[in-house]
Amino acid sequence: MTGAGDGVGATTPADPEYTLQLRLPPPAAADGAAPAPRSERAGGRAGRRRAARSSSARIRLGAQLGALVARLAPFTRRIKPRYPRPGRTGWRRWAPSWRQWLGIASTAVGLTGLFLGIAYATTDIPTDLNTYATQQDNVYFWSDGTPMARTGWVQRQAMPLKEIPEDVRWAVLAAENESFYEDPGVSFKGLTRALWRTVGRGDTQGGSTITQQYVKNVYLNQDQTLSRKFTEAMIALKLDNRMSKDAILEGYLNTSWFGRGTYGIQRAAQAYYGKDVSELDVSQAAFLASLLKGAGLYDPTLGAANHQRAVGRWKWILDRMVRIGKLSPDERAKYRTFPEPLKQNPLYDTGQQSDYLVEVASQYAQKAGHIPARDFDLGGYQIYTTFDRKREAALDGLVATARKKARQSDPAAAATAHYGIASVATDGRVLAVYGGPDHRKQGYNESNAATVPAGSAFLPFVYAAGLEHGVVKQRDAPREKVTAQSRYDGNDGVPVSTPEGPYWNRSGKKVAAHNDDRKSWGPITLRKALAESVNTPFMQLGMDTGLDKVKQTAQAAGLLPGSMGPQVPDLSLGSSTPSAIRMASGYATFAAAGQHVEPYSVRQITRNGAAVPLDTPEKRRAVTAGVAAEVTRALTDAFRSAHPGAAPASAAVSGKAGTTADDTAAWYVGTARAVSTAVVVYRMDLAKSLEPLPLGGLAGTAADSVPYTIWAGAASPLH
Repeated sequence: MTGAGDGVGATTPADPEYTLQLRLPPPAAADGAAPAPRSERAGGRAGRRRAARSSSARIRLGAQLGALVARLAPFTRRIKPRYPRPGRTGWRRWAPSWRQWLGIASTAVGLTGLFLGIAYATTDIPTDLNTYATQQDNVYFWSDGTPMARTGWVQRQAMPLKEIPEDVRWAVLAAENESFYEDPGVSFKGLTRALWRTVGRGDTQGGSTITQQYVKNVYLNQDQTLSRKFTEAMIALKLDNRMSKDAILEGYLNTSWFGRGTYGIQRAAQAYYGKDVSELDVSQAAFLASLLKGAGLYDPTLGAANHQRAVGRWKWILDRMVRIGKLSPDERAKYRTFPEPLKQNPLYDTGQQSDYLVEVASQYAQKAGHIPARDFDLGGYQIYTTFDRKREAALDGLVATARKKARQSDPAAAATAHYGIASVATDGRVLAVYGGPDHRKQGYNESNAATVPAGSAFLPFVYAAGLEHGVVKQRDAPREKVTAQSRYDGNDGVPVSTPEGPYWNRSGKKVAAHNDDRKSWGPITLRKALAESVNTPFMQLGMDTGLDKVKQTAQAAGLLPGSMGPQVPDLSLGSSTPSAIRMASGYATFAAAGQHVEPYSVRQITRNGAAVPLDTPEKRRAVTAGVAAEVTRALTDAFRSAHPGAAPASAAVSGKAGTTADDTAAWYVGTARAVSTAVVVYRMDLAKSLEPLPLGGLAGTAADSVPYTIWAGAASPLH
């Protein structure tokens, strides 16, 4: 049968030739051979029938396609361009007909739809967010809850959407994407505009929905290219089908750039208004929303032109909120004055000492909170410290005065002077530390350094060990109790003895103790010896008690094992090198009736509002309450003997100076109002080594002691 149109033939199942071929009998066996067995003949017939059916199906399909082509042939001839077109004149002879234009448009639409469908199907939502998009800053707070410092490359703190007021959300939506809750995640009008700008002007500005902006923030880069814009749109479409609108909005508000080094609406509220996002009013929210268009253009503190633009956009956003029904005209009328932001970001105004405080607190937070360093560096933590802002400011001022005085008297010595200070409460809270002049120039923390000997400031630990454990003066004899009134030889140069006789050093010389100024006191009670800082009784007391017991008592009170000196007679005279923090903690143990609490600098940690479990140090008995009370009484005598009239008779103030035989450190450690403060002054050229240098008068005199002056200022008022 011959089909119509252009002489194209088509064979159908009704073709006689086809029928005849199917009905031909099978060929006979060649050369008169015997016919095949019946089973084989049956199998062969079945195979031929299957082959015939398969061939029949192919022929029928070919016939159907041929028929379709035959039917479309007339239309194809009409669409096929024929130039010049008959019946037309002029330029119309060469212009496509409306049918041709319709065919071209339909083909373009079909191919575009096919391309977009394939692109949508093959585009996956990335599983990994940008590291920069997920990184947040860690925020540190003073003990009163006010911000102290922040760390991290970006200022971001994620906030749950429920914590962000509705007015704040709608200010952003009015400014950026009022149809957010109705659109499919992309703006096709905006995409067209972006394409036009790319082709016509060479950029890709404009046209992004909040979903698209969120995708760009967390999944893609900021490149202004058409391919990035297309990928952004595909991911946005898919994301809109998988995430709730609220989840997308929450992510957008927590990852957007607001200028001043801040990411996220929470940090923006703190950077521009010094408050949490939950405390913003709609006027302030409208200003922050304006920054999303470009903080460099709308931060009013950057210039008059910026201020003018910011005011204009602020008004426009509030008016737009009225138009979309999210702000009443009466409410809008209340906001006629532009909400001027702070002149500078308060999160950057941390001061120099805060860097040392952050160092101490961050180390403690990671250890007590069991937070891996990698997680901590990703940020999002709020660390509530124990640091007292007023005490910290006082320490800073006191040391500044001491440094100034040192520079005036001896500039060369002052250049290598160090002042380590720490205040620790009897319950273990570290209230203040002085770490150094500027952490950016000196990362070495003077309050936490274990580099200089404690000297005679160590004597209370020897006294406590003797009172707690008793003494052994003869081999195999039972321990004898000692009291505050027990007498020892206070003369200078008294050889140290053991139950076996004098103590000899490795050089074959008898070891003897020396007092300050080589003064001899004769027989003296232990309490008076401590009050007057007489060394010789305590070197012998340490030997009688057992240097292992002295070491054990000092560590129980708060000193670290790594700072303890060798277990030789000099241990009792302060060869150990505790930090200022640990010395303050040790004296606090005596003031706390013998109960020691490990010093801690963090009282609470949260991450984006959720509490992080924190190990809390517990009280443990270091010495009995009676021993602690006796040590405190002796330290009170020491304070009043050296500084009569410095505090009222009723004041519970105790303290003791500490010096070293080689003049490498000067201490004052004391307790007032349940807070122990340790001050150490020493010299060290950090550019050369950590070896202490002689003070050479830098710490003043006994009558005008620099460590005591700083301590008294930090403990003031002494009542």
